[in-house]
Amino acid sequence: MITPLAASQWRAWHGDEFPHDCWRVEGEELHAIAGMRRIDLISLERYRDFVLRLEFALPAGGNSGLFCRVEEDADLSWHSGPEMQLLDDREHSDGREPTTRNGALYGLLRPELETPIEPEQFIEAVLSVRGGEVEHWLDGRRVLRYRLDDPALHKRIADSKFSGYPRFAKATEGHLVIQHHGEAARFRRLSIETPDRTVHLDPSAEISENALLSRLR
Repeated sequence: MITPLAASQWRAWHGDEFPHDCWRVEGEELHAIAGMRRIDLISLERYRDFVLRLEFALPAGGNSGLFCRVEEDADLSWHSGPEMQLLDDREHSDGREPTTRNGALYGLLRPELETPIEPEQFIEAVLSVRGGEVEHWLDGRRVLRYRLDDPALHKRIADSKFSGYPRFAKATEGHLVIQHHGEAARFRRLSIETPDRTVHLDPSAEISENALLSRLR
């Protein structure tokens, strides 16, 4: 099932309404407003397995990110959910560190392919989460694949700034978050593909969510 993610599907982090003072809705686009409160957008719904698709555009030196399986009882979104970094590598200082480049699992895993962006030009981003497997796609190319249950990743987390947050990347279901990093960022054509919870094949048969995911692979 593919569902568009319009502004009505998002609200402020730790809030009840869409934060119009720091995000602007222009047609089907969501704009983070530079210099305003750094309030992330959090999805109304929680998701386990999904494919999130969108297009994003950043100014020169721009920085944002996509988080998955976030628990909102954390103080900040990055204390809970892993982040797919969105960055202008050429102009932002984070572009000099491999694990914080565009497409990275922020602070933990470098992208396998580099994806330079042109300021203010939209490119496609896809974040796929199925079971423990996560894929980052940029501009039609898979730039990173990893498993959240990989012991090597757990070791990296233990040796990183995330070690102080014992629930980091542990949830099997949670919210999506779009980061407001204090800088401008634009997002459009947001949609999410999820498996139907239960598919009825006939009056006496059902297929589980896990079985359906196997068919989708």
